Amino acid sequence: MTTVTETPVGVGAVRVDDMSKVFGSGGSAVTAIDGMSMHVDRGDLLAVVGASGCGKSTLLSLVAGLEEPTTGTVDTGGHKIAMMFQEAALFPWLTVSSNIEIPMRVNRVPRAERRRRVTGLLDLVHLRGMAAKRPHELSGGMRQRVALARALAQDADVLLMDEPFGALDAMTRDILHDELERIWRERNLTIVFVTHNVREAVRLGGRVVLLSSRPGRVIEEFPVEGERPRRIDSGGIAEQAASITDRLREEVSRHA
Repeated sequence: MTTVTETPVGVGAVRVDDMSKVFGSGGSAVTAIDGMSMHVDRGDLLAVVGASGCGKSTLLSLVAGLEEPTTGTVDTGGHKIAMMFQEAALFPWLTVSSNIEIPMRVNRVPRAERRRRVTGLLDLVHLRGMAAKRPHELSGGMRQRVALARALAQDADVLLMDEPFGALDAMTRDILHDELERIWRERNLTIVFVTHNVREAVRLGGRVVLLSSRPGRVIEEFPVEGERPRRIDSGGIAEQAASITDRLREEVSRHA
């Protein structure tokens, strides 16, 4: 029996209880997630890491409602959910402004209100003056800023991010870490950030959740020490990342 529940706001942002996801059936069935349980409190910036194929992206799809669990529950606490992917996935024939407006058009927000909110979002992601540009005129980092603005245009409480900076160069990624942290604070967002980069997870997360190799289960949680803002090249970040990486290597070796 598949169960996706919503409980009143105030009990946390997301709760996953004994959730499993199986794709296919019979001899060709693949268990992507098996008996996973975890929670995300309101205002958390939670990072999720694991080996390739461990179910990180599947987890986000289940929380977003794009997939349904085979067993177990996903409780979104009545919160609105938005999702941001590794690829910006902007419509190339639309301007920056029109790309950001898409969720508002779907929700039938009046035109004048859309324009006002787009202006505010462009300011928020530091893209003022770019409204009339098209995606091919922007750098990779700028396109991801537009994708972030489009996600924020949904007025969601919870933002799911699936390796959004994985394809960017190190300097651009570092800048966007700072921007994301600023927006997280200003908007009082709850963020679940999936990444294969352990140091990035430690740089951003208040907690880092480590998943097992397929099928995905939560095998350990690591509270991240140190005050914000953090630097990805700091000794403290490197030390904590090394500890988590060692645990990840053990898990990968165990399943090799």
